[in-house]
Amino acid sequence: MRYCQDLREGESFTTGTLTVTREDILEFAAEFDPQPYHLDTEAADASIFGGLCASGWQVSAMMMRLLTDCFKSEHIAVMGVSAVKRMRWKRPVFTGDTLVARVEVTAVDADPASTDSGHIECDVKVDNQDDTPVIELVTTLLIMNTPEQTHA
Repeated sequence: MRYCQDLREGESFTTGTLTVTREDILEFAAEFDPQPYHLDTEAADASIFGGLCASGWQVSAMMMRLLTDCFKSEHIAVMGVSAVKRMRWKRPVFTGDTLVARVEVTAVDADPASTDSGHIECDVKVDNQDDTPVIELVTTLLIMNTPEQTHA
């Protein structure tokens, strides 16, 4: 397992991929973001997006899935998100788009004397299959500290 003390500023990761289906878009929108351009093809075609697209919140959730799966495969003891300092949706995500995230650690704060977890700040960029950015954010993740150092 890799703990907060094991991570370094400048370290980067590339996640696996997720492909968005029409059903994914419709199901998420129906439950969480019932805007016409997420639910109705005709309304979506006439919208500023020019077609049925995923909710930005859905794209954010997919980004979290990509990031969580990546950190799990890297054996990083992630405990959750403590903050999203900045987030920007850059382009709509449409049916058939395949997303990948690139994550760079920009700061590490592993203070074992004060808590069982430290923080890492990350720049996260999610691109579609054409390497076009769809969402960018700066997030702070809680990462477990090395167990033997947290109770010293």
